[in-house]
Amino acid sequence: MKKTVLLVLIGKRKETAVNLQKVLTAWGCLIKTRLGLHAGVMENCSETGFLFLELCGSDKENAELGRKVGVISGIESKLIVLEQADE
Repeated sequence: MKKTVLLVLIGKRKETAVNLQKVLTAWGCLIKTRLGLHAGVMENCSETGFLFLELCGSDKENAELGRKVGVISGIESKLIVLEQADE
């Protein structure tokens, strides 16, 4: 079994979210699961956030999405591939 996830740490969320969302929308067919977390609600909304993306594209497509997300200013990301040998 093989799972590929992209972890995204977002700084200055209000400034970077628009550019990040454009990339995620363009590559949305590769995203199987999306979980977004940030602290606070309403007027106490945090300026940082975290995204967990489970990807379902080819290795090449997943790597390209990771690269495109990683070049956005104010964003740190890491593409992780976990693979377990079939028994």
